[in-house]
Amino acid sequence: MTPILQITSLKKSFGGLHVTSDVSFAVMPGEISAIIGPNGAGKTTLFNQITGRFRPDGGSIMFDGHEIIGKSPQQIVALGIGRAFQIASIFPDETVLNNIRVACLSKLSQTRKYLHPVEHFQQATENAHAVLESLGLDQQAHRMAFELAHGDQKLLDIGIALALRPRLLLLDEPTAGMSPEERLHTKELILKLWKDFDLSLVFIEHDMDMVFGIAQTVRVLQQGTLLADDTPEKIRANKQVITAYLGEEF
Repeated sequence: MTPILQITSLKKSFGGLHVTSDVSFAVMPGEISAIIGPNGAGKTTLFNQITGRFRPDGGSIMFDGHEIIGKSPQQIVALGIGRAFQIASIFPDETVLNNIRVACLSKLSQTRKYLHPVEHFQQATENAHAVLESLGLDQQAHRMAFELAHGDQKLLDIGIALALRPRLLLLDEPTAGMSPEERLHTKELILKLWKDFDLSLVFIEHDMDMVFGIAQTVRVLQQGTLLADDTPEKIRANKQVITAYLGEEF
């Protein structure tokens, strides 16, 4: 099986600081995997390179068999890579529905260029309601986004990414700042969305209950290098990972 994402010898430095040092790994179609590591390990910088926000200094990023280094963030989204951010990237002064509908309109403009404007808007509205229903936010469709609880704002950010119909979805700390109840709900919802939307999914996370609860593969970054890439069971038992990050309780 061909990887949906193949990263080879990726390098990125800022001045004399090596943030990504010769990182290589492959994500298979349909995989759900986690990237963990201490703060400053280079996890978000890695996502920024995959999504075109930062250009690597060297190496290769292949998506679905095609090199994507040098493509703009917009081109990468159009190819099928979606992302939700650590701090929710939403339109706070728009309704929940409009946040999703804008993304749906953007996707429809790529795929159905000859729709009548009214049909275009109606289709986008239907698609947006379907996304909101999958997130459990359909009852809040007409609220302003800034009125949502923190956890629901994070879900809305995921919904915007889903509305663009990605094949690979990147989630940057999806449970950051959430209560224990919100984290449990988000963990269950992400697993459901992964199945329902037929996604390949990679998430950065510090909540080890979530990491070991749903990830099929866990990759550990330390100081910009890939320390380990294995099953959750083997990561738990990896002495280097325990020393560097997990601690003896794992």
